[in-house]
Amino acid sequence: MRLLRWSVVLLAASALLACVPTRVDLSRPVPTALLPSKEGSKRLVVVLPGRRDRLESLRRSGVGEAIQRVWPDADVLFAELSMPYSVDRSAPQRLHDEVLLPARRRAYTEIWLVGASLGGMGSILYDGMYPEQVDGIVMLAPYTGEREIHDEIRAAGGLGAWNPRTSSLDQKVLWQRDLWAQMKTWRAAPERTRNVWLAYGDNDYLREGMPLVAEALPSNHVLVRPGKHAWSTWTPMVEEIFHAIDAEHSHTAQTR
Repeated sequence: MRLLRWSVVLLAASALLACVPTRVDLSRPVPTALLPSKEGSKRLVVVLPGRRDRLESLRRSGVGEAIQRVWPDADVLFAELSMPYSVDRSAPQRLHDEVLLPARRRAYTEIWLVGASLGGMGSILYDGMYPEQVDGIVMLAPYTGEREIHDEIRAAGGLGAWNPRTSSLDQKVLWQRDLWAQMKTWRAAPERTRNVWLAYGDNDYLREGMPLVAEALPSNHVLVRPGKHAWSTWTPMVEEIFHAIDAEHSHTAQTR
């Protein structure tokens, strides 16, 4: 039932993206590129792209090197789950079947997702379809719908007070409502967000909805830094977040 519900969400979401030309051969495996650890791979970080990203732009972003400066034992895998996979509604399942299940068979001790913009939305969708299948998620200015849904949530008094039920038949609204309903489940179960982080630039064009996302997360898991909707903003924040993850885990281990 969970997979069926999220298939409906993806169907509706794809209607917003249908005007994007498909230049990817979806019959072939998801394109990936590995930045291997030089110190023996114990962890895996899968990086999901923004709307216009391809493997080469993900490599050039420097995010892989930023991650490995903090986690030198981590392999970084770039997965080109670009816009056509969202249009095709297959992104979460293909991420699961073609990227994460094979990774699990390699016996990594941890697997994390880092998703930028479209990839941040994909991380939320993945958690909706396959809850608790990764050890952590870092969302970089995730796309979470249009202004109407943000205004609706604010008018209700925030994510905690907002009721996702509706009689609306507008598919544009319905998929966004279900996306936010998924984040509302995070707010209701704080233990699920102990390894979920959000980062965005203070001049990001998607910044309007970010404080609403932040309501679902621990306050110290939200980073806002100067910058726009670009890897030049996100890459330094990813390094900062992974340092914070290590510090938090170390503190937790010391207090047990």
